[in-house]
Amino acid sequence: MQHQPATTEVEVFYDGDCPLCRREIDMLRRWDKQEKIEFTDIAAAGFDPAPLGVDMATLMAEIHGRLPDGKLIRGVEVFRRLYAATGWGTAVAVTRWPGVRQLLDLSYRFFARYRLRLTGRCSAGECQLGE
Repeated sequence: MQHQPATTEVEVFYDGDCPLCRREIDMLRRWDKQEKIEFTDIAAAGFDPAPLGVDMATLMAEIHGRLPDGKLIRGVEVFRRLYAATGWGTAVAVTRWPGVRQLLDLSYRFFARYRLRLTGRCSAGECQLGE
């Protein structure tokens, strides 16, 4: 399994075909002045999830990240790590407070479950995820 360079704090596995996801990733790329994030587009031709030990459906179901030690993280924790890596550590701390944590986790689970529908990516009236 490949790991990020020593200076990388987190690798993010994102859906480059998702317009909302791409916008956030583009913003994070601009903020990542010290190159602490490795960006991996799971929608790119040739991407293979096998070395991660998860399948594509799992990666598509919610955002995943990988820490320098190889540990996979998912959901809101990925965003916490991404924003902390770009200098927003103080704001990230608030997202761990009781109540705030649960609200963010619930909101993200809703978005992740319905993101294909919310971003207009359902084909033939059906979505592969979130049904």
